Amino acid sequence: MVAVISEHIEITPGVCGGKPRIAGHRIRVQDVVIWHEYKGMSPDEIVSRYPTITLSDVYAALAYYHDHIEDIQQQMREGEILVRELQANTPSKVQQKLRG
Repeated sequence: MVAVISEHIEITPGVCGGKPRIAGHRIRVQDVVIWHEYKGMSPDEIVSRYPTITLSDVYAALAYYHDHIEDIQQQMREGEILVRELQANTPSKVQQKLRG
């Protein structure tokens, strides 16, 4: 395990794909970024929805993101590509029934 921002952010090979996450949780830095930047949630809202993390954890995740923006954005793009590939290669059971 590599401690990245003291006790708040850690990277552990084999946990969450080795992506940076809030220490002791499976909440990735990119999850916090999506909630805050793309869904417009305030840090307080994030903590209210995920009460096992602290406001300090959320701010540490956002600080980590801004310090490593290219890496995190690349991980997010790779995740989106994987989702599209899986959707293209895994037909929907509902769609199959509707067509059949």
